[in-house]
Amino acid sequence: MHCDQDAATLAQYLDGELSPDQASTLQQHIGECPRCAAEVSESVALKRSLRAARARFTPSAEFRRKVQQQIAKPQQSGWRSRFVLTLATAAVFLVVACVLWIQHSRRADSLSEVADLHVGALASANPVDVVSTDRHTVKPWFQGRIPFSFNIPELAGTEFSLLGGRLVYLHQQPGTQLIFNMRKHEISVLIFQKTAEIAHELPTGNEVEKRNSFSAKTLDAQELRFVVIGDADANEIRKLALMIKIANE
Repeated sequence: MHCDQDAATLAQYLDGELSPDQASTLQQHIGECPRCAAEVSESVALKRSLRAARARFTPSAEFRRKVQQQIAKPQQSGWRSRFVLTLATAAVFLVVACVLWIQHSRRADSLSEVADLHVGALASANPVDVVSTDRHTVKPWFQGRIPFSFNIPELAGTEFSLLGGRLVYLHQQPGTQLIFNMRKHEISVLIFQKTAEIAHELPTGNEVEKRNSFSAKTLDAQELRFVVIGDADANEIRKLALMIKIANE
């Protein structure tokens, strides 16, 4: 199969720079083109590796403590003391600003990483580990593979259908990725235990967010955190999110 898709458009797709219609069209093409699917999968894997490497260079609490100790030490009197104090104060503000920026960036990165998990699954030749439209087949497959249980809503009479699920990891924590279909749109529902880290990295909100050309909704039910993400419109994302929430309360 000949493909003249350029790499720049694929990069724009991964970075969320295409319009919803363009992203949807390209996503369908990726599902039919092995070359583009392989390129997208490699790019997603590289992005996730770079995020993991960057996380190792986040300033630690010990680093901030040492800076504060240096500021608290007695300084020389006179203009030198004032000069050193000014520099120290500026250093504190710089450290605090860096920490706040990194925390905000990590939260944004986590949602982008969820988008990458969605893209990576759709670009894969084997997008799910368990293939079934039956929720009573998909849910038991995860028993013993993840440290929590979840429920899949009844889909009869709705526009949604279940395609299957797979095991995923986010911040070294195991989770579930369920993939649903709705009028040629694929929607992922990712499920993780609501640990302190996951709660911090994936905060809930009332609104549907846009991330990498996808609509995403984060929600809680019991002690689980869910992220519903796909190229469907915001109303459909809300509808599936509500069904997921009701099924798990």
